[in-house]
Amino acid sequence: MIFRPSTRLQAAVICTAALVGLTALSACSSAANTSTGATTAAQGAKITFGFSAWPGWFPWQVAQEQGLFAKNHVNVELKYFDSYTDSLNALATGAIDANSQTLNDTLASVSGGAKQAIVLVNDNSTGNDKIIARDGITSVADLKGKKVAVEQGTVDHYLLLLALAQAKLTEQDIELVPLVTDAAAAAFAAERVDAVGAFAPFTTTALERPGSRAIATSAEFPGAIPDHLVVTDSMVKDRPQDVQALVNTWFDTLKWIKENKDAAIEIMAKRGGVSPADYRTYDAGTTIFTRQQNIDAFTPGTTPAHLNYQANLIVDFILSTGLAKDRPSMDGLLNDRFVKAVPE
Repeated sequence: MIFRPSTRLQAAVICTAALVGLTALSACSSAANTSTGATTAAQGAKITFGFSAWPGWFPWQVAQEQGLFAKNHVNVELKYFDSYTDSLNALATGAIDANSQTLNDTLASVSGGAKQAIVLVNDNSTGNDKIIARDGITSVADLKGKKVAVEQGTVDHYLLLLALAQAKLTEQDIELVPLVTDAAAAAFAAERVDAVGAFAPFTTTALERPGSRAIATSAEFPGAIPDHLVVTDSMVKDRPQDVQALVNTWFDTLKWIKENKDAAIEIMAKRGGVSPADYRTYDAGTTIFTRQQNIDAFTPGTTPAHLNYQANLIVDFILSTGLAKDRPSMDGLLNDRFVKAVPE
């Protein structure tokens, strides 16, 4: 994730770098809860695969419950993380083999020494990340001097910084209240802060506050928040067939969802802890990528639609804020071989 440096955040990056060479941390493993649903043994060694609360990742729950991992002969232990940050740490330290995470967070991990590869674009956030403010605050400029809750180091911290910069403000112009995303949304709904940065489904909680409204969303920053399937380098090198099976499963899952929309929404809404009606409101805010959109995004280019372009912008920001001293190597980071090999 991209964020303005602080003692706490710099310490977290140092810790992440130090932990990369260690074996899997039991703390990270215990933070994850095995996702519910049907489990069918598949061929091959087990892959531990993390995901957390985001509409673009809830299809993985559908894949598990409909036996689509097993159909593709891959043995997956799907782990749901209540804390997205815990899932990032779990992949960076080797506690899991694969994770659902943003480009921003992946680059932050790589800058700390993690060896990872992006093998699939799940989606782009096109409105489901929001800066939500109380009644009386009508623009980002109005946040000056106000209390804003956000989970430091996560994607909505980045969105907040983008929105503040657009309004010619900085993080120093607000009173940042660091809380994990679910707690941040709850604090805003309880009227303890003036604004919150949150992603769906936690935006539903935040918007329960009377008079609240979104004053900035990811729709205003096209391509800035792509979401991915990220695996360890060792998975790419030692188990490419399993990585291919994961990617194939994703597209099989999208096909199943298209053919069974109501049933899929029931599964995903339950995993997200919201009603099916609320879940349907997330559709426009998360743009799920087709195989061709994946190929286009992985293709090098000079617009926000291209991952290499976005990655360089993010790295520039990491360096400018002092989060990283040296430009992280992106060799092998954007790996399109698996989406290209998906049957058409």
